[in-house]
Amino acid sequence: MSKKYVKIKDLSVSKRLANFIERELLPGTMISKNKFWTGFNKCVHELSPLNKQLLLKRESLQKKIDSWHLDHRGEKVNLKKYRKFLRDIGYISKSYSNFKIKTKNVDEEIADICGPQLVCPVSNARFLLNAANARWVSLYDSLYGTDIIPETLGAVKGKTYNPIRGAKVINYARDLLDKYLPLKNKSWKTLTKIPEIKNHKLNLILKNPEQFVGYTKKNNKLSSLLFKNNNLHLDIVFDQSGKMEVNNPEGNQDLLKIHDIILESAISTICDHEDSVAAVDAEDKVLGYRNWLGLMKLTLKSEFIKNGKKVFRKLNSDRKYTTSTGKKIKLHGRSLLLNRNVGHLMTNPAILLKDGSECPEGILDAFITSTACLHDFKKRGNSRFKSIYIVKPKMHGPEECEFTDLIFEKVEKVLGLKKNSILCGIMDEERRTSVNLKECIRKLRNRVFFINTGFLDRTGDEIHTSMEMGPMVLKGNMKSTKWISAYENNNIDVGLACGFSGKAQIGKGMWAMPDLMKDMMKQKIVHPQAGANCAWVPSPTAAALHVLHYHEVNVFNIQKKLLKRKAAKISDLLTIPVAIKSNWSTQEITKELQNNAQGILGYVVRWVDQSVGCSKVPDINGIGLMEDRATCRISSQHITNWLYHGICSKKQVLEIMKKMAKIVDNQNLKDPSMKGQAPYQTMSDNYDKSIAFKAACELVFHGRFQPSGYTEPILHLNRLLKKN
Repeated sequence: MSKKYVKIKDLSVSKRLANFIERELLPGTMISKNKFWTGFNKCVHELSPLNKQLLLKRESLQKKIDSWHLDHRGEKVNLKKYRKFLRDIGYISKSYSNFKIKTKNVDEEIADICGPQLVCPVSNARFLLNAANARWVSLYDSLYGTDIIPETLGAVKGKTYNPIRGAKVINYARDLLDKYLPLKNKSWKTLTKIPEIKNHKLNLILKNPEQFVGYTKKNNKLSSLLFKNNNLHLDIVFDQSGKMEVNNPEGNQDLLKIHDIILESAISTICDHEDSVAAVDAEDKVLGYRNWLGLMKLTLKSEFIKNGKKVFRKLNSDRKYTTSTGKKIKLHGRSLLLNRNVGHLMTNPAILLKDGSECPEGILDAFITSTACLHDFKKRGNSRFKSIYIVKPKMHGPEECEFTDLIFEKVEKVLGLKKNSILCGIMDEERRTSVNLKECIRKLRNRVFFINTGFLDRTGDEIHTSMEMGPMVLKGNMKSTKWISAYENNNIDVGLACGFSGKAQIGKGMWAMPDLMKDMMKQKIVHPQAGANCAWVPSPTAAALHVLHYHEVNVFNIQKKLLKRKAAKISDLLTIPVAIKSNWSTQEITKELQNNAQGILGYVVRWVDQSVGCSKVPDINGIGLMEDRATCRISSQHITNWLYHGICSKKQVLEIMKKMAKIVDNQNLKDPSMKGQAPYQTMSDNYDKSIAFKAACELVFHGRFQPSGYTEPILHLNRLLKKN
């Protein structure tokens, strides 16, 4: 046995992981080392064969679908016959009677509050702290620092505070107060005197007095007023000190002395072990596990240099207020933290089973991340109901959801938890899950707290599943296809029909352009308007701005109306996005290939060389996109599909990959965010020796043979080559 491993029961465990579990994770949990390892050893050896069987079924179903598509290539798909075929092979499950989910002990952030959701790589402590603390974010900072406020008529950002821009921020914020906290017979714009609190009562008359929640005082002067709209809090902070504030000086030019408006913003955060991290071995896994443990213990801290100064960051405390009845209340100071484990596909060498095979990574994640939550059970710093929130990605159909339920049940027994303490989020991002969503939810009806849609992964699976049918439409045209509309609507229709409203989240996907907040404000309101409780945003600033959409839209009212609409058709969901005519011009083909290739290379070089799984990657036009592994999946599968159907040649693609590698190298050498990483190694200096370039090419040229079109097997292999 390698010196890197220690023998425990029937397992070979990385010493690094074993030390973390025994010295950091278990102490304070009342779970002994022997109990943990005995339970884990038994469960992983029972579950691993079942895991393999499910993956073999994926392959078997795909081969049958490939054969059917080959037999019908060039024909217009008869959806009735196609649907029957998918039922006959077991791809579409039998649908049983209607039901309502029975999930219990769900925190209010899931059941009652609609708002933005952050997704953050669990490997980065600084980002995690930013995300957790983004429950409360400055509206003034979010407006001042983004393109929401145009830099016209002297309102430039500059290097120092600009009072002209500050005045525009104040006016914008006053409009929001009039809209969401309207006064009776008055406007917030015309107020010139700081409101007063006497006998805990506010001397301002609101159109809806119930919106006033409470206040704080400092040195016997009013410090802040707390209001609520659509179950979201707004904290208006006053500056009555008379001192000039350097960091946030708007209050000094405001007659009402409003120093800032702090918005309740990122209601929940997914701490991600999956698509936004590059975790390939025990070292990487322990880094993520340790950070998650620090969040559950409320001890996570980070020190870093910013603008030449050392910055120390820790988790925010809860916020304290006095109500209109004189009662003292506390509001949660942090985003509710969810944990995204990996799916069923990948294994990890951190633990080897008795036959020498690698441990299924999803099973390992379930045990470690759940054990860490035992520390939260004592503090109630995250869940006030002793619930564990695990988001499970990339499940294919009801059987795999049932397997997840079994994993969680076994973890609960080993840890001595009440049944269904581990709640499950279902990511509707695989085609087999979409068409069986109701039955997937049924399998997890006692645990499910979340479903969502994810365009990128879902499209990647769509392309791979129907690879044999023909060339797919342009990637940019994918969102206007019939199946996408049916997919987005079906997710909400099924969730509402299963009783999610007021019990569980229905989510929508990411806004990927963190610098284009003006565009986000125009477009992302469609998510709450569609009936989604939450939608993903790329930063705390984006959360503070996107939350305004939830002040604008009462999602629960929308959901009541949507319950009456006609449900999306499964036949529409099964419509294959094959191009009716593939006679694109040479210029159109080249542009599409360049766009895809640049995106793949920009992401892969950071993943393989820098171990960065999520970052703001410049696209072909230089616009920063918050990319994770899902982007790679759709782009690589799209080129693979076009290659297979002769739209382009391998030689043409390789030439474009080399050309784009030079562009990516140039972008990364100029990117300030790359300076904190290891020295950047260009791909274009030596294509043959660049592991990153080789990995990017493999994703394209071997894309047909990757399981479900996933990028993980190739990326993991090449990252391990780079590390070793």
